[in-house]
Amino acid sequence: MRIACITTSQIPSRTANSIQAMKVCHALKQCGQEIKLWVPFFKSADWTELKELYGLQEEFPIQWLPFKKSLRQYDFCWHAVQQARQWNADVIYTWALQSAVFSQRQQIPSVMEFHDFPMGTFGPHLFKIYIRHHQRCLSLTTTAALAQGLEEKYGFTFPSGSLQIAPNGTDPQCYLHLPSPVQARKKLGLPEGVTVGFTGHFYKGRGIELLLEIALALPDIHFLWVGGKEEHIQPWREELKARQIHNVTLVGFIPNQELPLYQAACDILVMPYDKKISGSSGGDISQVINPMKMFDYMASGRAIVASDIPVFHEILSEQTAVFCPPEDSQGWSAAIRRLADDQDERERLANNAKARSAQYSWTTRAAKTLALINNLEGFRHEARLDQKS
Repeated sequence: MRIACITTSQIPSRTANSIQAMKVCHALKQCGQEIKLWVPFFKSADWTELKELYGLQEEFPIQWLPFKKSLRQYDFCWHAVQQARQWNADVIYTWALQSAVFSQRQQIPSVMEFHDFPMGTFGPHLFKIYIRHHQRCLSLTTTAALAQGLEEKYGFTFPSGSLQIAPNGTDPQCYLHLPSPVQARKKLGLPEGVTVGFTGHFYKGRGIELLLEIALALPDIHFLWVGGKEEHIQPWREELKARQIHNVTLVGFIPNQELPLYQAACDILVMPYDKKISGSSGGDISQVINPMKMFDYMASGRAIVASDIPVFHEILSEQTAVFCPPEDSQGWSAAIRRLADDQDERERLANNAKARSAQYSWTTRAAKTLALINNLEGFRHEARLDQKS
């Protein structure tokens, strides 16, 4: 199958949506499909750089297209769909609602992946057009909460066979044969002792303020903070230095390919989200968030402590994680202390989470998507005829 993927994410970049899009394309390629990705031109990159940044093995072609900033990438989406048609794509897979609507107008079968509610001035209007013309369309939502929220907000029901609840995933092969926490810390030159790890961005709502309070309350436990853009982490470097906090190591951004070793260096991995969570493009995503780090944490085979946010219970349970009230530093400190002192409980949670992570590989996710695409009635033959007419 020829799948034309279209994303408005900047590639290469360190954003979560960029990483997610590349992981999805890579998984479709690993499932034996012919993939080509169209992205807006900010800057290009060779495959060596992309492989390290995103943790990929198999190569697929990427087409960078120019766009006019004033047109909000609508021109990019239009030209990408036209080029996909010329490429004789069987289906267009996109994260951009504009591309999905343009695909509908061109009568090309499409897959539209949603991570949040339609935003901006035109997003809701485009979504209404999309759901009025969603024949031969497959919609993916990363959480059941988002699918239900879309149906309730826009007063419709996804037709049978046209919706996939598609949580994000992980690359299990990257987490095979990880060293023990002690061995990983030695490799990375980190202090020895019980270590609590956080990996991800430092956007508002990610719980960094909470992590600082916990580190102050537990001075005998080491904390490892990994990730973030430099402009977001520099204030925290200064804060740690000013307050003479010595049990936190802040290493900044690490390429995806190297991330498993840093997670392996931890005995406990944390998701200390606030009640309100800002996405990379703004807005509160707390009702529908599906962080990729959750699946990597599970695959790493380490104990997880997570904020007790309803949507997390779609994936995690008391058998795979400890839940704490968001923003409750005392509750978090007590939970981490209990786990730090109870290796058996850490191992129980870690083993359960790792076993469950097997069902959340990127390739398993892609295989389910491909099966649903193939069930879109006559899509391949109809698509070919439409393109030749």
